Amino acid sequence: MSQTETMILNMGPQHPSTHGVLRLILELDGERVVSARPDIGFLHSGIEKTGEHRTYRQVLPYTDRMDYVSAMTHNLGYVLAVEKLLGIEVPLRTQYIRVIMAELSRIASHLIGIGSAALDLSGVSGVILMYCFWEREKILNLFEAASGQRMSPSYFRIGGLMADLPEGWVEQARAFIAEFPKRVDDIEKVLTHNPIMLDRTVGIGVLSPEDAIAYGITGPSLRGSGVRYDVRKAMPYSGYDRFDFEVPVGKNGDVYDRYRVRVAELRQSTHIIQQALDDLPDGPINVADRKVVLPPREELDTSTEALIHQFKLITEGLHPPAGQVFVSVEASKGELGYYLVSDEGPKPYRFRVRTPSFAAVQVLPKLIQGGLLADVVAVIGSLDLVMGEVDR
Repeated sequence: MSQTETMILNMGPQHPSTHGVLRLILELDGERVVSARPDIGFLHSGIEKTGEHRTYRQVLPYTDRMDYVSAMTHNLGYVLAVEKLLGIEVPLRTQYIRVIMAELSRIASHLIGIGSAALDLSGVSGVILMYCFWEREKILNLFEAASGQRMSPSYFRIGGLMADLPEGWVEQARAFIAEFPKRVDDIEKVLTHNPIMLDRTVGIGVLSPEDAIAYGITGPSLRGSGVRYDVRKAMPYSGYDRFDFEVPVGKNGDVYDRYRVRVAELRQSTHIIQQALDDLPDGPINVADRKVVLPPREELDTSTEALIHQFKLITEGLHPPAGQVFVSVEASKGELGYYLVSDEGPKPYRFRVRTPSFAAVQVLPKLIQGGLLADVVAVIGSLDLVMGEVDR
């Protein structure tokens, strides 16, 4: 009887298919994965602890950096948590604009997830990444027009927005939404029935509904396993209960189903944005309480007393009442939760984030165990990991 000896192989953190700085310590028997152990500590960003040493307003730009592919959604989760601490509700126009920006972020994130996963699987379908980047650039142009920034906009503010939508922005967004479904069709023509795509994804990395729930998996990865859970439906926020949309689900929980769910969500997000643009109300974009938000630049009082007050607002920060809150939003990768504790000081006493990518890394060894080395990149791509959310 012959005996085989397993081999330990380091995959990442420099490997392009590990989507950032994920390192996998793989035990291989030939090309078969015997076991895997993720090593995630390469960013050391320390955002959660840093957030406890910054005022509530100063924390906001840090949230951009966790999921830098979908920064607006992290902005939204954070400002909703602080607003819950303060007991305030933003105007309806602000809620609609936040939904539009969050869904544009979801589209941009899914485009990168689909395009990079396709490149991981085969250079033949690598052109899809270029298709996806081209459409994402149009979304970043919209972000830049509204906020002045592309990837780290910090456009949302506690109590409202940094500014209203500029003239012509709505028409530019309408033009993008009108054309985008055709581009999704183009992506599907190349990928959905591609024999290489089917060979590399169908039946690979199967995640059962029971395991998905047990591991805390959310978002497209959970819905790909047939579990119809979406925070926007289960616990509506920012006016999502005003919009009509479906929650796509898969059947088999494999890499292919997770891809199909993300494609379907591209279409659903487009539908939500169209509704929000059609019904976008007029009105203010910030709450009226000047202890929470400064007035628009054109309304600033330049008297000495007013300037001193405005300076204190910026430097001393907010002072929410003592208490703790947890707010969840449906990010592009799953349920994103912000936990804040206030001791009535100007800085969060505790600041913690529940990120979907961290939960997804936990289930990765289970999905790739027993599979081939070539399937590892397919599974990683299907989970759409962003390591900024993991090592935070």
